[in-house]
Amino acid sequence: MSRAKNGQAIDSSRITVEELVKLVVLQRDAKAEGDLPTWRRATAVLGYLQGKKVIALSEHLTVTRGSINHWLGWFNVAGTDGLRPRPRPGAPPRMSEEQQAELGTIIEAGPQAAGFFTGIWTGPMIGDLIRRRFGVSYHNHYVPHLLHKLGFSVQRPRKRLARADLARQEVWLRKTFPSIKKKRPPAEEMSSSEMKPASGSMARSTEPGPA
Repeated sequence: MSRAKNGQAIDSSRITVEELVKLVVLQRDAKAEGDLPTWRRATAVLGYLQGKKVIALSEHLTVTRGSINHWLGWFNVAGTDGLRPRPRPGAPPRMSEEQQAELGTIIEAGPQAAGFFTGIWTGPMIGDLIRRRFGVSYHNHYVPHLLHKLGFSVQRPRKRLARADLARQEVWLRKTFPSIKKKRPPAEEMSSSEMKPASGSMARSTEPGPA
């Protein structure tokens, strides 16, 4: 492993705008996925490039100075790609593009169509669905990132619907119901129109006549 000039762990030719952007993205994605080792490596290199000392970085990240020196050397040789986790034998697989497209279709159909009782998706539910259907395990912190990648937005339930129902009820009681009462005919008119004597009444006549 080659060392940089002037006592620096990273050669200046390695520090480009493109490489810095890749490094920041790696740090952000590692945090979203809950990948602590990768986040530490990216954070250590970024901190070093910002002028922080190795001893201060080791205390902040709770790692040895030797580990940070190794990470700086990896970056000096291979850039940001040198900090990425290497696939291990037997490592859990990741979802293919076809599987991600299928997952998007399942999410659009709703949780009840997927066998859940509730009608609202949650992160743990989607994580469980991915494990059962595709045999892939993702950290709960990564599920929102995956949903965003698939074009979904994470929404938190609100109480607007309940408040809207109460507002509609209040309007109905104050305005609609009184107007209905005004349109109804008076009770006297209803009784006079509904109580007309029927033809062939058996009531006794009070007019004079033969017995």
